[in-house]
Formats: sequence, structure tokens, C-alpha cells
Amino acid sequence: MRRSYSIIISCIFLLHFFVGGVIKASPTRDTLRVLFVGNSYTYYNNLIQMVSLISDSLETKLICTKSTAGGTNLGEHWNEQKGLQSRTLIEKGHYNIVVLQDHSMRPIEAADSLVYFGNLFCDLIKKRGARPFIYNTWSREKTPSTQKQINEGYKELASKCNAARVPVGDCWQKVLERLPSASLYISDGSHPSNLGTFITALCFVKAITGKLPSSLPTVFNYYDRDGETFRIMQVGKEEMALCMDVVNGIINQAL
Repeated sequence: MRRSYSIIISCIFLLHFFVGGVIKASPTRDTLRVLFVGNSYTYYNNLIQMVSLISDSLETKLICTKSTAGGTNLGEHWNEQKGLQSRTLIEKGHYNIVVLQDHSMRPIEAADSLVYFGNLFCDLIKKRGARPFIYNTWSREKTPSTQKQINEGYKELASKCNAARVPVGDCWQKVLERLPSASLYISDGSHPSNLGTFITALCFVKAITGKLPSSLPTVFNYYDRDGETFRIMQVGKEEMALCMDVVNGIINQAL
């Protein structure tokens, strides 16, 4: 009798445990695997980790990887120079989205190359069941007037390939219009500061998922493979609010 009673109590406990676990468990989240193909504009300040972190509180989690080398253009990616394996990764990686970023001066100095190799990549991406996103970069700090020409090159590529264009450069310009003191560049006037990378990450999260979190922490930490945390960046509350407002106003969901 006692044995039977113990068994019954145990079963009730286990039932309560599993039912409680189901109630308390987080709902299943959608995930999208994203490959970024580019150069230093992509790997500076851990852009892909920032995209992933910002998506953490959304219904869709973005799992990001990259294929990058400094100063690289899409032609070098296509031909897998500089030790890159971008085509191989696309062919074998089972990605949902591939982001393409050409050299920052390519839309100005070699727009035909941008469109030619970008089109080759877009065809390959679509054949592998993924969707191409075009990373429309920003102008150099001292030549803001070139933003229009940069946009035209990426617009042509996006139109020809029926690809999603993410107008990061426009968001940078709008932030600078509203807050001229914002420091979006490092000292070379080309590469992004932490704030510049933060804006860029917001752009991709909004373009892919259609939304941004209602709030974000001011300090962003990331876990390495050993479970240790390292700080990626810290963003002031006022700057964060401005960036989120600008991105929400400019970036539309591309999916």
C-alpha cells in the first residue's frame, strides 16, 4: 500500500514538473541563418554579433556568420581570392539570407563590376534557396555628396536581381542631419565607430524581421565559446533613441 502510494505521489510530482515546464518554457522562436559577404565595413566592431544580439528579444532570432577580408570587393569574393570561400559557403551553408557588400568605392569607381559580380552572386544565392540582401553602404566623411552615386549603384544591382536593398547610408545621413555632433566614423573618415556599427546593425534587424525591440540595453555583451562575456560596445540612451527612430522611419521590412 505504501509502495503504491509512493508511486502515485511520484507520478503526480512528475506530471506537475512537466506541465509546469511546458507552461514556463519560452515559445518556440523562428530562426534565420544569415551570411554576410563583405570586408571591413562588415567585420568592424563585431557587426554580425550586434545584429544577433539585437534580435534576441524578437520573435525571429538571427544567427549570423561572415566571410570577410579587408579591402575586398565582390569580384575577389566570387573568385575566392585572399583565402575566401564565399561561393563555397553559399553553395553548402544552407543559409536563409546572404548579405552582399562590395568595396566602399566600387559604386563610384567600378559600378559595372559591382553590378556584374553582384548579379552572379544573387543568381547563386537564389539557386541555393536563399534570399540576397544588398548592403548599401555610406559615403566617406569628407565626401557626403557621393552618397547619391553610391545609392545608384546599389539600386541598380537590387533592381536587376530583384534583391532587398538595405539603405544603411541614408540612415547614417539622417542621423547626422538630426545630430551633427554624432560620431559615426573613426579617425580615418571611412570605417564606422561603435555608433556607426550600431546604426548598421539596427538597419539589418529591421529590414529582415520588420521590427526593432521596444527597448535595448545600453551595454552589449557577447558570450564566447567558453561561456565568458566580452563587451562589444556601449551606446548612450539619447543616441540609441535617435538611431532607432531614424531606422524605423527609413527601413522597411524586406522579407
